[in-house]
Amino acid sequence: MGFRSLGEFLEALEGRGDLVRVKTPVSRDLEITELTQRVVRADGPALLFENVPGASMPVATNVLGSSRRIAFALGAEHLDEVADRVDQLVRLKPPAGLVGALRDLSGTIETLSTLRSLGPKRVSRAPCQEVEETDVDLGRLPILKCWPKDGGRTITFPVVVTKNPETGESHTGIYRLQQYGRDTLGMHFQVHRVGASNYRKWAARGERMPIAAAIGIDPATVFSGLAPVPEGISNFVLAGFLRTEPVELVPCRSIDLEVPAAAEIVLEGYVDPVERAVEGPFGDHTGYYSAPEPFPVFHVTRVTHRARPVYLGTVTGKPPTEDAVLGKAVERVFRPLIRLVLPEVVDLNLPMEGLFINVAIVSIRKSFPGHPRKVMHALWGLGQMMFARYIVVVDEDVDVHDLREVLYRIGLQADPARDLERVEGPVDQLSISNPVPNVGGKVGIDATRKRPEDGFPRPWPEEIRSDPAAVEAAERAIRADPTLARLISRSAP
Repeated sequence: MGFRSLGEFLEALEGRGDLVRVKTPVSRDLEITELTQRVVRADGPALLFENVPGASMPVATNVLGSSRRIAFALGAEHLDEVADRVDQLVRLKPPAGLVGALRDLSGTIETLSTLRSLGPKRVSRAPCQEVEETDVDLGRLPILKCWPKDGGRTITFPVVVTKNPETGESHTGIYRLQQYGRDTLGMHFQVHRVGASNYRKWAARGERMPIAAAIGIDPATVFSGLAPVPEGISNFVLAGFLRTEPVELVPCRSIDLEVPAAAEIVLEGYVDPVERAVEGPFGDHTGYYSAPEPFPVFHVTRVTHRARPVYLGTVTGKPPTEDAVLGKAVERVFRPLIRLVLPEVVDLNLPMEGLFINVAIVSIRKSFPGHPRKVMHALWGLGQMMFARYIVVVDEDVDVHDLREVLYRIGLQADPARDLERVEGPVDQLSISNPVPNVGGKVGIDATRKRPEDGFPRPWPEEIRSDPAAVEAAERAIRADPTLARLISRSAP
């Protein structure tokens, strides 16, 4: 069973020695960012700043800034265990024939029954509504200013709840919220995200869009807000699946939305369809400041919170950062979704240095001429994989996580005259290299071995391989000679 709240998770982390309470006064303006970044780079623990001048509540950061904490939050020792659970879910299918039916029926029914039981649970009373404030003053919250040239203090880790006015389906996403005043925030809806799609639908109706932002909720629900969930699929159902327990939802006090009952803080309000204000600049995951742009304005009309809330924040910037670690975790956990569409995919790596999504390395079982290009275009057509600027395709025996091996294969096996696939299409709104916002070029690199059926006329040379008998003899010598063992150990990659 997963963690029901942020507080429960923090207590568990402290019990494991993976949380540090910072009692020294630390300012929410720039100082929390500086300390958090240093701890993230050292693969350090979660931080709970208990003495933030001018704040009435502690600030937690780096809570999900390591793969070990993310796995622990999702009830696993390693992220691959969570990926296996997702793989079992997406591969549910009718059994083949009577024998298959008898063999698989009980397991399938059990899995489907479990999924049904993990749908959100509605409650009428909730910890997130222990205190209600109608005289809104966002200055009471320890909202962070992360970088010197930021346009203002920004709520960096809210789970924003929106609703499709046509279907009534809710969706959660993590969108930064820059503070403008006592009761207004900039709603940074990037144009390609579901929240922005819902906003456009409300705007087309000429109606105010209800908005709720939950700050500090259980880690599985936070993680689900980052997940590549297709429009029409509930993030709350996914969160229930990840934490193996339904998410409790409570109706907001002033708007027609439901929010996680165990949240620390909830902001309720609306976005007007025609009102916009300049948001930014903001130090983003690119390592550069995003350009100031007009975005919708979130009017906060009510604040509810726990009697003793904890404010959850994060820091974005040049990797390694907490959001970069989360991006890698999303890649690991949801790799089965890509394999469901592209079964030829063996493995996928979205390197942290490639800023989550700009660079993708994929290994495939190549079966026919043009297969690598088919995979490139299929990936560009899958959700947020459309943002990938560079896709490198290698053979199935290449470790996509060994960047030295990948570069070796590119340099050796890719011919720039014939193995590059150049296209144009949508790019991340925060991308800085494209001269026109939101649209830019992409390159696919076919670094697979070439065969005659690929239109490669000359014989592909045979790769050098060690003799098995020589390998066995060398290993015997290393085991027998301590000097050799130390030498090999020092020179190992």
